[in-house]
Order: sequence, then structure tokens, then C-alpha cells
Amino acid sequence: MADITLRVNGSERKVSVAPEAPLLWVLRDTLELTGTKFGCGAGLCGACTVHVEGNAIRSCSTPVSQVAGKSITTIEGLSAKGLHVLQQAWLAEEVPQCGYCQTGQIMSAAALLAKTPNPTDDEIIKAMNGNLCRCGTYERIRKAIHRAASNVSASGAAR
Repeated sequence: MADITLRVNGSERKVSVAPEAPLLWVLRDTLELTGTKFGCGAGLCGACTVHVEGNAIRSCSTPVSQVAGKSITTIEGLSAKGLHVLQQAWLAEEVPQCGYCQTGQIMSAAALLAKTPNPTDDEIIKAMNGNLCRCGTYERIRKAIHRAASNVSASGAAR
């Protein structure tokens, strides 16, 4: 066990965990932030996506020691107040069916919009590649990202 300091959703949190423990399990089991989901455990499905220093990463395959002291954002911290523009777009486009993959999808989309505020279809497909949806809502996801992008452009902010 090691004492590790994490900056999660704007707050500094100290945890005593094995350095090789996957970030996913530290978030879910130690910090009780259960919005991030376990999907495959190999970083292949995207359900566990969170942001580290603004970049989308797979938390199931990232050792917690790799993110010590870095800024981590989970779905719980995506918006300072209320629903994030992507969450609003997800609802407007009726994206979720089972909903299991959706937090990872939203986190990947948020990282995309932070870097590319008005993405093309090709940019969306490239950024979302690797986020799997068993229900096949990919077309609605793409539409929701475009809707969120147009709302971000109109308001000038994603939060």
C-alpha cells in the first residue's frame, strides 16, 4: 500500500492503495464515485473513460500511481452545476437505451469538444472509436455531439 494524492473533480483526495491498482477501482471503491463503469477491464470498450489533464483515458487499465497529482475528472465532475451541455444533448437526442456505456461515451465526447469545438463527422467517429455501445446508438451519439457543439458555439462555454 502507498499513500497517493489524487486531484479528482477539483478536490485533493488522499488514498492508501496499491500503486498498481487500476484507477477505476480507486474511483469506484475507495472514493465512491460510481459513475465510471467497468466494462471489459482491458481498456477496449470505453465504459471506464475519465479525463486526466483533459485527455480521455481508460481508467480500468491505468495504474493509480500514473495519475498521482494530476487533474482527474469523472462524470460526476464534468459540470460545475446542473447538466453538462453533452448530457443535455444526450437527453434531447434520446441517446441512452441500456445506458451502461453512456458515461464513457460522454467523457470521450467532452474531451473531443474541449479540443475541437465544432467537429466534423469524421472527427467524431475518430474520437469516439473504441467506445462501444451494445445497443448501437452510434448515430444518436453523433447527433448529440453535433447538438452539444452547436450549443457550445452559441454560448461560448461547455459548462
